Amino acid sequence: MYKNAVVFPGQGSQSVGMLSDVFAEYAVAQETLAQADEVLGFKISDLILNGPAEELNSTNNTQPALVAVEVALWRAMNGAFAADVMAGHSLGEYSALVCAGALSFEDALLLVRRRGELMQIAVPNGVGAMAAILGMEDNKVEEICVQSAQGQVVQAANYNSPGQLVIAGNKEAVERAVDACKENGAKRAMLLPVSGPFHSALMAPAADEFAQFLEGFDVKNPSVPVLQNATNTFEQDAQQIRLNLVKQIASPVRWTQSVLQLADKGVENLVEVGPGKVLTGLNKRIAKQLNSQTVNSVSTLQAL
Repeated sequence: MYKNAVVFPGQGSQSVGMLSDVFAEYAVAQETLAQADEVLGFKISDLILNGPAEELNSTNNTQPALVAVEVALWRAMNGAFAADVMAGHSLGEYSALVCAGALSFEDALLLVRRRGELMQIAVPNGVGAMAAILGMEDNKVEEICVQSAQGQVVQAANYNSPGQLVIAGNKEAVERAVDACKENGAKRAMLLPVSGPFHSALMAPAADEFAQFLEGFDVKNPSVPVLQNATNTFEQDAQQIRLNLVKQIASPVRWTQSVLQLADKGVENLVEVGPGKVLTGLNKRIAKQLNSQTVNSVSTLQAL
């Protein structure tokens, strides 16, 4: 049984100037950004703090940028919150693995930079799409996806919270599913401004290439279990973690099920470490009994 969980957000939580107050206040956070600059060979710190937004939002930059700021924030926390278990939403899983000691910070930056590049090039621009479906039962959305595929791919990609599901696949199939969801009573169904159909079967080529790239990196057993997206299992075995990281790229993110798993295992306190507060909002909708809080600024850090 676990009591305290730390979770890290994924793509979509980034913004220019994120956590700038933390970087101004904490030397360890500044050092972490400087380390990221050195590893990546360019000033990602400048991109994080000053933008431009279009460049920061490019997947191959967003992914290392988020890992850098989340690890910096965790280091600034300096053990203020003892985690019994960790998890992350999609990309956030890499931050969890760094903070749990399964991946080195340097390796994680190189891995997610490559992951972002491979995800970006796996499907040509305009071929794939993602859409958010709000106010509809998951199984109904899944049924509509099956009916809307018509020989193409459209499937659930992110189970974010009850009544909030993201679908992904071929653009035409996603558009058909969006129309069908609207007709069948979804509160909202809208295409998302993303560059690819992430966490769908169309990402299989990226997963295959990433598997080869990952072979050149060391994965260790983490100090605390990491609840992984692809399998929704608590992992402490390096080999299994490695397999799940590859699987994650073309598999749905089952966040709703992950948070329910944490609650089921006795977690009472859930701290989201990273910019924004997307997961905290989702977590409260999934399991109201959890004490969910966000660490995303100097004041929230000091309050913790």
